[in-house]
Amino acid sequence: MDNFIFIAMSGAKENMLNQQLHMNNLANASTTGFQADFAAARSQPVFGAGLPSRVYSMTENPGTDFKSGSMISTGNSLDVAIQGDGFFAVLDKNGTEAYTRAGNFKLTETGMLTTGAGLPVLGDGGPVTIPPASKIDITSDGTISIVPIGAENNATAVIGRLKLVKPDLTNMQKSESGLLVQKNAQPAEADASVSLVSGVVESSNVNAISEMVNMISLSRQYEMQVKLMKKAEEMDQSSTQLMRLQG
Repeated sequence: MDNFIFIAMSGAKENMLNQQLHMNNLANASTTGFQADFAAARSQPVFGAGLPSRVYSMTENPGTDFKSGSMISTGNSLDVAIQGDGFFAVLDKNGTEAYTRAGNFKLTETGMLTTGAGLPVLGDGGPVTIPPASKIDITSDGTISIVPIGAENNATAVIGRLKLVKPDLTNMQKSESGLLVQKNAQPAEADASVSLVSGVVESSNVNAISEMVNMISLSRQYEMQVKLMKKAEEMDQSSTQLMRLQG
């Protein structure tokens, strides 16, 4: 009986955790460059002092959906999107190099180039800083050029290049910050083959309809697990009554 109720109880708990993952995906359906998370459930033996005669349900996050989102035209020279595979290199809140597909860049008052979330964008030589300019262009290879304030329109100056990477996706995982990092915790090498499109941003790759269907399915599974726990309680009460009659 304890095996029955333990499986149902752990299953209900993992259904709730799985729902949280899909809720996070759904909440980020309109977040630029967001990549959805996958979830999977499996049975796990309980190891202890004896034989593993008990099992419990466990939800795990086996990976991230790396397919590209759709391209949205903005006409903003600071908005760029990656064509095909690849990532922008940024610094997370802990100052560690991480990677994102979000190319909705902004300039701070000091001229630092940041993501829409305020994270510093990295170039080949570190965080990118752009001097005051009347025009800013980011080319397909990530080269940043400007027309300084007061200069002629054809007086362009190259100030740096974005760090674009294309690491092995099997070595990538999401950190607690929601950014991608390499599993070996090492910085990825810059890759000149990554190509950009200027004036557009990449939308989230979340399928809102699919996420809603998953959440409804998980809600029904949760209800089923609760019913199983109730059934286990009824069976336990029936067994207790039988024992009393036999006594």
